[in-house]
Amino acid sequence: MLYNFLLEFVDIFSFLNVFRYLTFRTGLAVFTSLIIVLIIGGPFIEIVAKKKIIDPIRDDGPGDHIIKKIGTPTMGGLVILIGIILSVLMWSDLSNIYILFSLYILISFGLLGAIDDYKKIKNNNSSGVSFKFKLFSQIILSVIGISYLTYFLEYRELTNLYFPFFKDLFINLGWFFIPFSVFVIVGASNAVNLTDGLDGLATVPVILVAACFAFISYVAGNVIFSEYLQITYIEGTGEISIFCGAIIGSCLGFLWFNAPPAKIFMGDTGSLSLGGSLGAIGIITKHEIVLAITGGLFVLEAFSVIVQVISYKLTGKRVFKMAPIHHHFEKKGWPESTVVIRFWIISIILALIGLATLKLR
Repeated sequence: MLYNFLLEFVDIFSFLNVFRYLTFRTGLAVFTSLIIVLIIGGPFIEIVAKKKIIDPIRDDGPGDHIIKKIGTPTMGGLVILIGIILSVLMWSDLSNIYILFSLYILISFGLLGAIDDYKKIKNNNSSGVSFKFKLFSQIILSVIGISYLTYFLEYRELTNLYFPFFKDLFINLGWFFIPFSVFVIVGASNAVNLTDGLDGLATVPVILVAACFAFISYVAGNVIFSEYLQITYIEGTGEISIFCGAIIGSCLGFLWFNAPPAKIFMGDTGSLSLGGSLGAIGIITKHEIVLAITGGLFVLEAFSVIVQVISYKLTGKRVFKMAPIHHHFEKKGWPESTVVIRFWIISIILALIGLATLKLR
């Protein structure tokens, strides 16, 4: 919005040309969303605390976890969303279809998460909406978004699935691209949601993945860099680096309040929308597999839940003391800070591996 407005005066004020640079606007997006979240975060926490918008803690979790977390406000994801949306509206090209698609996924999944959080608060339990309703809603929202993207986008490589570490290895998914994309978005959304169980645990990995894809989207949208790195050039994807920058800034600002001991939780409002957005970005940049690598911690958390459920249904036994896996280590006696920091280290390593795939081909 502001970017499009400023471009009208480039011929009059030549110094405004600086806003044409993606790197400059990405930096502005990081700074803007960070400042917005830091400014509104404190007052927002006071409001939700007064209105008793408290996160219902699972009563089957680690005892120490329940004692520490009880009474903590939730729905902090609203602050994250406000920071991202305002920053993107200010500094991105709103005529870019990839920006519109990413905003749609962010907002629609955020609204679904808000409904889930509201029901948890209203009923004073950790159940929220039913899993079937949540999953069905995510699938419908994703289908609408992907259908919009494929209908309006004239890009024949969109349906290709590219494999990292190989120069020209890909599979054309054809019509299977839509269900595959839905799986990526819904899977990423729920994986981040499952990871968001300890103070700052999901926030830092989201920042790391967003930073990786800020770089990936920038080089994929640049003819020279994409050719040098031998990755597919996708016109217009560079604009997504601004969206990623807004995620980074908002999450950094939120981490200020979410660092141990957390003053507020992001709730499903934040985790579902952030995860869905990362999935959308992976599809846009055609780096879905790299998303699974850089976001490997989220994959691990989701996989631990799947293994736990399957094992219990088939054998009546649990593989982990508790799922998701971060609670397993809490049950084993690891302090929360130890679990969080070690998982952050894993995320950093996976992010570096994911970036390495751009060059190792």
